[in-house]
Amino acid sequence: MVKKLSLIILSLMLAQNSLFAAQSIQANKYDLAPDFKLLDLEDKEFLFSSIKGKPAILFFWTTWCPYCQKELKQLDDNHAQLLKDGVELIAIDAQEPAAKVKKFFAGHPLSYRVLLDTDGEVSQAYGVLGVPTYAFINKEGRIVSTSHYFLQKEYKDLILK
Repeated sequence: MVKKLSLIILSLMLAQNSLFAAQSIQANKYDLAPDFKLLDLEDKEFLFSSIKGKPAILFFWTTWCPYCQKELKQLDDNHAQLLKDGVELIAIDAQEPAAKVKKFFAGHPLSYRVLLDTDGEVSQAYGVLGVPTYAFINKEGRIVSTSHYFLQKEYKDLILK
């Protein structure tokens, strides 16, 4: 009986934390997307404000996340259409050493930009609580949606209006 009660309490706590996490991500909706400066895989600096006026999709991920690996591939498959639509696609590795991420991509480059958030400051600024996480940003620079999966059918309505 004590074990069952403990499991029920633990389940309720986890459900509450999941609900809190979803609310925290949504709390950033319609805020201006925070500017940031990060290095890419070639150690070149990228300033987010350099794409001001363009819609963007930020994809926060890690090398150890199997779902992220699937999403990286799916994004690579969709990148040509995103470019055609004028959307900037940026993958941001969250809190892993640069060497680990570079090794992950050795021999398997992507067609879009990969940035390194080694200290996690950008991930924190965007309210990322888990990976994968997407931030959909319209041309006014506002976060219009966040999700844990690519909104393939909805992204045009969200960020291209």
